[in-house]
Amino acid sequence: MVGKATISVLILALLLLTTSIFIATVDLRSYLYPILLPRPGGRFPCSTGGGPLMVYMYDLPRRFHVGMLRRRSPADESPVTAENLPPWPSNSGLKKQHSVEYWMMASLLYDGGGGNETREAVRVWDPEMADAFFVPFFSSLSFNTHGHNMTDPDTEFDRQLQIDILKILRESKYWQRSGDFGRYPKEISNLRKDVVAPYVHVVDSFTDDNSPDPYESRTTLLFFRGRTIRKDEGIVRAKLAKLLAGYDDVIYEQSFASGANIKVSTQGMRSSKFCLHPAGDTPSSCRLFDAIVSHCVPVIVSDQIELPYEDEIDYTQFSIFFSDKEALEPGYMIEQLRQIPKERWVEMWRHLKYISHHYEFQYPPKKGDAIDMLWRQVKHKLPRANLDVHRSRRLKVPDWWDHRR
Repeated sequence: MVGKATISVLILALLLLTTSIFIATVDLRSYLYPILLPRPGGRFPCSTGGGPLMVYMYDLPRRFHVGMLRRRSPADESPVTAENLPPWPSNSGLKKQHSVEYWMMASLLYDGGGGNETREAVRVWDPEMADAFFVPFFSSLSFNTHGHNMTDPDTEFDRQLQIDILKILRESKYWQRSGDFGRYPKEISNLRKDVVAPYVHVVDSFTDDNSPDPYESRTTLLFFRGRTIRKDEGIVRAKLAKLLAGYDDVIYEQSFASGANIKVSTQGMRSSKFCLHPAGDTPSSCRLFDAIVSHCVPVIVSDQIELPYEDEIDYTQFSIFFSDKEALEPGYMIEQLRQIPKERWVEMWRHLKYISHHYEFQYPPKKGDAIDMLWRQVKHKLPRANLDVHRSRRLKVPDWWDHRR
């Protein structure tokens, strides 16, 4: 997604799927993400008050979104509504990671039963009333369905979708006011304007985690899931796998690709006190959010990770952090984990149970779930986005404020 230097844009930057994306994707030039554009003029944004975010959603042909959910979708281009929205396929496996756009689109289609006062975002049909614009293009799913293996003609199909959607957007006068939608170089990403989204978790949520002594019932110290044979999985992860081999209280599992292995991984996380999350091909992945919904205290190894909702959630209350250097010191990380008192671990476990609903993707949406939190993050970005837009309109020289620092 390319934004002009003088115009701020709110981009839904998906945080990292194991096999696909960091902010955009493994190939940062290869596909697009939904964009949330602050309205260039008009009424004051609702984010300055207490009402819901007003979002205008482009009405795109189904091939850009729900048409990707099944290989042989009928040639139906009728508008998608709450009544005919197809459910996310129950047998999608790891593709579920790439479904954030689906849940965002679904949340805007949901009529809310008249209870809009408790929702963070609602759809508006008049673009002039919108605070943000949403482009329902399932770009992550498109890349991982058509372009992940980088073989023609599949890759060409993904590329053509990008070309087609840009052609549609360029015909919109709202697009023409900013032009901020396109291929997205890594250097454009920054937290001043971008929203970090969690991966959709793949393992089942631990809804009945009511053990009277959870510390003792979780007999494994550390659970580690990940592949080390792929060249893009990261040097740190490969070295950690070797360092942790031989510990009786550590379980290492290769990444899953089937429903049966997902169940094994679910049980492994639920029976472990800590779940390791090292950087790999991306600084984050679904395993972090799998750990959260499993109430397994995340052990995060990364020097550069950015986390969802961090202006509202303090991850140090339920996670342990190590730098790459610390984690690769033989024996250091395991010894530190073993020294964590039971009381502290139980406190982190309780906090995980308290916040895990913020990482649930569901339809109908619920107050405080993942999509609700994401729309709230967008609302938080709007004041700064509007500041940048308004300043850019009246500046006669390059922005002196950014250049002075």
